[in-house]
Amino acid sequence: MSIVYLNGDFLPLDEARIPVLDRGFMFGDGVYEVIPVYGGRPFHADRHMGRLENSLAAIRIDNPLSRERWLELLTELVGRNGGGECSIYLQVTRGVAAREHAFPTTITPTVFAMCNARHAVRPEGVSAILREDYRWGRCDIKAIALLANVLLRQEAVEAGADETILFRDGAVTEAAASSVFVVRDDFIVTPPKSPMSLPGVTRDLLLEILEAAGLPCIEGRIKVEDLREADEIWLTGSSQEVAPVIQLEGKPVSNGKPGMVWKRAWKEFQKHKARVLQIR
Repeated sequence: MSIVYLNGDFLPLDEARIPVLDRGFMFGDGVYEVIPVYGGRPFHADRHMGRLENSLAAIRIDNPLSRERWLELLTELVGRNGGGECSIYLQVTRGVAAREHAFPTTITPTVFAMCNARHAVRPEGVSAILREDYRWGRCDIKAIALLANVLLRQEAVEAGADETILFRDGAVTEAAASSVFVVRDDFIVTPPKSPMSLPGVTRDLLLEILEAAGLPCIEGRIKVEDLREADEIWLTGSSQEVAPVIQLEGKPVSNGKPGMVWKRAWKEFQKHKARVLQIR
């Protein structure tokens, strides 16, 4: 039985309870973060903490813990679950109060964290479908209210695919649970940051890695037509790292195999990961 953290206590998952009036349960009033763990060490936890702080500030919840205390807590959580490789999920809601839409005047946030098995990394390639992005206008907040993302990802599952790439007004925003990169004629592009997409930690890290390796990537508009004509498409995320899309809408991307530029990017990402984990 895994051990979780809830409001100051470490306890078995099946003993963890929250009140039904928690605003996370009632309204989806909260934010979350996911941090990959390799060899018992959270990977770039500082970047994830920065995004958590931004999400909390955006919905006006005071951060219940200092960054140092967060890192201590998460390190202990990983240790209590045997270390190794896993994925930390942490969630902060506004807390428990009578069901009213307006913020309560006094309230204590609910803090929860757990370790999950990491999703399998898929260097052999994944498949995707395309769908209109009908989510709300603040997708830059890592909010726990993910119903639209759930429905969009379910469409991929029902189509026999792995992920759903989203577009608004003819341009790619991101995927249901990933950031998107496109390669054409060895030119790498990813959509710019905006309120319509989450500022992906792995996305930003990959941009830095590519630049350092002499593979510059720009932020720019990617039209749906660009996806259909791409030499390569990649999906990035904390769990999947950098996954090549080898099939889009049931048709092969280029020759239906991971591309040469992706192979270089994958190699550089793995080298960076090894350096960071050795240093820490």
